[in-house]
Amino acid sequence: MSDSSWGAPPAAGQAGYWGPTAGGPAQGAAPAGPAYDAPEAQHTRPMPSVPDEAVYGPDQDGDRGAARRSGPLFQDEFRPGAPPARTVPAENQNPEPMPDAQQPAPAPQKKSAGRDLSAAIGVGVGLGVVIIASLFIEKAVFVGVIAVAVVVGLWELTSRLRERKGIKAPLVPLAVGGAAMVVAGYVRGAEGAWVAMALTALAALVWRMTESPEGYLKDVTAGVFAAFYVPFLATFVALMLTAQDGPWRVLTFLLLTVVSDTGAYAVGWRFGRHKLAPRISPGKTREGLAGAVLFAMVAGALCMQFLIDDGMWWQGLLLGLAVAGSATLGDLGESMIKRDLGIKDMGTLLPGHGGIMDRLDSLLPTAPVVWLLLVVFVGSA
Repeated sequence: MSDSSWGAPPAAGQAGYWGPTAGGPAQGAAPAGPAYDAPEAQHTRPMPSVPDEAVYGPDQDGDRGAARRSGPLFQDEFRPGAPPARTVPAENQNPEPMPDAQQPAPAPQKKSAGRDLSAAIGVGVGLGVVIIASLFIEKAVFVGVIAVAVVVGLWELTSRLRERKGIKAPLVPLAVGGAAMVVAGYVRGAEGAWVAMALTALAALVWRMTESPEGYLKDVTAGVFAAFYVPFLATFVALMLTAQDGPWRVLTFLLLTVVSDTGAYAVGWRFGRHKLAPRISPGKTREGLAGAVLFAMVAGALCMQFLIDDGMWWQGLLLGLAVAGSATLGDLGESMIKRDLGIKDMGTLLPGHGGIMDRLDSLLPTAPVVWLLLVVFVGSA
């Protein structure tokens, strides 16, 4: 670009250095910028002349020599044909926290037992006092306690079957036959228990004939199952009681079952990670089963050594192992029944425990196991 494009500097008071007035740029006017002498201006790189309106917008202050405070900072922002300036939406004006920012750790959740432990402990202690007192005061009184528990358990089971499945198992012959079964087992031994079982099943079949034949098969089948599941298995407790050291045998049976359940609960609640039977009872774990076995074997060794006449500690280890297995299977068996019925507990008579059947679930299948092993180890006398 030639030197003639710059021209002479305008006189003071004329529109010169910052460009022309509204009439547009004058021919040969100096471009916007500081004033230079003509000789020095020839050695500078010329800049194109840009109208003030294009740079600063329409004149509002009357002062062309001072930069407008409200004007843009960059020329391209108001260039003709340029896209509008980008704006940041209001919702995006607050930046997101940095990925490496430390977030507060969630408070650890405490495990819950799922029941009122204070009520469960109180009821358990109360039941234990009643059972032990009746067991060592008079054997016949304890047989009565077994019969009452059997009748209440049958009532709970048949009531839930009627409510949830519409199965009408005959309660009256089951209750009368169940109580008679326990008494017959104590008085006449195993033969008396089997005879009473057969008569109870027959009575249930005949009793159901007084009603409509619709559903007869499922009702009597449920009745026979209930007679075997509750009173017949409970009869083995009465059979243990007939021995000379019968109260100590029954106490050993009760202690091992309770210790097995307690060990399974304590170890499973604290260390349980691997489910034992998630489709049947999601709360039971393999670690809990290991705890049941350990606790029951230790308790079995102590009981056989100090409570049972002619008992040996190693026999107690085997007895405890068998009790842990039968108690766990009994618990899972009733869990299967309750899951099929869609209920959590069989009843509500025992606060913190549920119903009577919820306490008999481990005891019922364990009774014949303990009775048989004690007969094998130390005899039936």
